[in-house]
Amino acid sequence: MSRHRLSKKGRYIAWTTAGAAVVAGAGITAQTSMAAPAWPTQKTYTGRAFDACTAPSLAAMKAWNTGFYGAIAVYMGGKNRGCAQPNLTASWVKSVNSLGWKLIPLYVGAQPPCQKSANPEKFTASTAATLGASNANDAVSKASALGMKAGSPIYLDMEPYDITDKACNDAVLTYVRSFTKTLRAKTYRAGYYGFSSSSAKAIATATDKTDLPGNLWYALWDKRNTTTKDWPWDPKLFTNHSRGHQYMVNSKETRGGYTITVDRNAWDAPVAVVG
Repeated sequence: MSRHRLSKKGRYIAWTTAGAAVVAGAGITAQTSMAAPAWPTQKTYTGRAFDACTAPSLAAMKAWNTGFYGAIAVYMGGKNRGCAQPNLTASWVKSVNSLGWKLIPLYVGAQPPCQKSANPEKFTASTAATLGASNANDAVSKASALGMKAGSPIYLDMEPYDITDKACNDAVLTYVRSFTKTLRAKTYRAGYYGFSSSSAKAIATATDKTDLPGNLWYALWDKRNTTTKDWPWDPKLFTNHSRGHQYMVNSKETRGGYTITVDRNAWDAPVAVVG
């Protein structure tokens, strides 16, 4: 995969080691379970979405507004984010939203201690809870500055790691729970991006679901545009508009004279609330 989150080399090292509607929130745990201000209604998009390492220019987004894709995932923050984002501003978000695009906020947080790839920020068992909270606070700050309001989801990017390493996996779950609790306390919905063979599997198969994200975006590169037919786990999990599926990567596509290398996603989950 291209440099969306880790470098291409680093990502594959990690890999080998290891139509819009408004509906109520859902997922494996209630998004409104914590004491918090009244929750805005969840904004859900169902259809194709793409993510690109760098948010495209506004001109490119206009050219790509053909109806094939209806949403774009944007890498809005995190020390491990792989690309600069010169276009990603509050003005860009407002303009793209006015064109009808739905936005999927993605935060590249700290990564596991057992992950082989080199990253600027990793957590340990002793720092997992603290870093989870500080990363979540930073993610909310970044989302808010871009005009993504309370009620929006923030998807935490967790790259592949060895989930059979119990100490490492326990640290990941501690970090993710802390990130999720902090988001919810600020009235942002918790989402999670991971790999079906490792990082997403750890969330989907965890025995204790307490404070885990309510929305799961799984990477399974089978080129199948679905969130149901290839769902790898219990079909009762992450139902009611709580799934995303990254099904194809490094797809070089041209629309309206603008060529972008993207990852394709089947989407049926929350998107940003933009005022």
